[in-house]
Amino acid sequence: MSADYKDTSKTSTKPGDKATPPQSNPTSAAYYSLGLLTVVYSFNFIDRQLLAILQEPIKADLGLTDSHLGLLTGFAFAAFYVTAGIPIARWADRANRRNIIALAVFIWSFMTSISGLAQNFVQLLFARIGVGVGEAGGGPPSHSIISDIFPVEKRATTMGIYSSGVSIGILFGFLLGGWLNEFFGWRVAFVVVGLPGILLAIIVRFTMDEPERGQSELRKASTTQPSLREVFSVLWNRPSFRYLSIGAALNAFAGYATANWIASFMIRSHSMTTGELGTWLAAILGLGGAIGMISCGYLSDKLGKSDKRWYMWMPMLALLIGIPFNIAAFTVETKYMALMSLVIPSIVINSFLGNVIAMTHGLVGLSMRATASAVLFFILNIIGLGLGPWSVGILSDILTPSLGASALGTALLYIVPPIMALAAISFYAASRHLKADLALAPD
Repeated sequence: MSADYKDTSKTSTKPGDKATPPQSNPTSAAYYSLGLLTVVYSFNFIDRQLLAILQEPIKADLGLTDSHLGLLTGFAFAAFYVTAGIPIARWADRANRRNIIALAVFIWSFMTSISGLAQNFVQLLFARIGVGVGEAGGGPPSHSIISDIFPVEKRATTMGIYSSGVSIGILFGFLLGGWLNEFFGWRVAFVVVGLPGILLAIIVRFTMDEPERGQSELRKASTTQPSLREVFSVLWNRPSFRYLSIGAALNAFAGYATANWIASFMIRSHSMTTGELGTWLAAILGLGGAIGMISCGYLSDKLGKSDKRWYMWMPMLALLIGIPFNIAAFTVETKYMALMSLVIPSIVINSFLGNVIAMTHGLVGLSMRATASAVLFFILNIIGLGLGPWSVGILSDILTPSLGASALGTALLYIVPPIMALAAISFYAASRHLKADLALAPD
């Protein structure tokens, strides 16, 4: 284990001992942890996104409807993901976060693998619930660790790098899922993609350190953990959090609706195969999304030095730029025009993520961060992940009798652009309160 920073899970300070001062400058161990946690987050989304590229063969094999698919990728997954998230985050605010992350990776990877054994909707539903419960243990502890090992002025950038795991996961999920299905079928795809995560869990457990809480800010965390009610109270009394969490939820609604249905849309409307489509979407959504997240965080940290409102203005502007291109993607006539129209939306749609995590951590005390992340992601996922894909599936089923194969594209057109506009308005509302609320953050 590296000795670049102190592992508080294994050490203690006795009365009279000189405490090891926290380090404000990121070390090699900090960058290693950031890189490894980004890989973990990538595996999170590989396992989650795999279902999106495999929806059509699964639908045909198990005799499912679009509502069934929307439930599998949306509400059923999200309900257990967010329900488990808060108690796990409470655990992470007082225990060894590295070990929690390692356990979570093992659980969701194992459940992804056994998804390939499902023989009906109910069995696949329970497997996806297991994936959701496991993935609930990945995000909040990781956010808390990153805030402890990187200073405030780098936080949106590092959270953006970490959040690029979403796009990296989408890239490999589409690429691997598309081609594995072409050659071996959807069941083998689940098994092959899920198993490497078990090795990753071992790597996390034995090569990554558990940092001291508050070391990046040269502060010591309180030894008394705030109650869940206290954390809720702090967040609820910050108008900026109320607006940014709704903006994040609506942004995620549009993002998850698009990411989970775009493959089915291209297959139905433009007759693409999963292998070809997986390659295109890996490049567009995967690389484009990573560029957007890292760039938004970096620019926000630079501009935020003079005005903190840029942390909300950047995702607002990104959404407004993306709306017309999103409309084009669902209405143009050829597959290549549709794919090219997705480039700008893929860059902007998830660029908000690093910023909202960084600002949420800035609003709360050191011992509240994992729980605050869980609260943020509860709101984000119950609305965004829970309702986004499901609402598109329901509307598609409603429109199918009259519109046939074009029903899914119409459902996406009616839902995604208006939700993006509402998210932009919410981020602007958050910016009006952000500076005042950041000044009230407790220790």
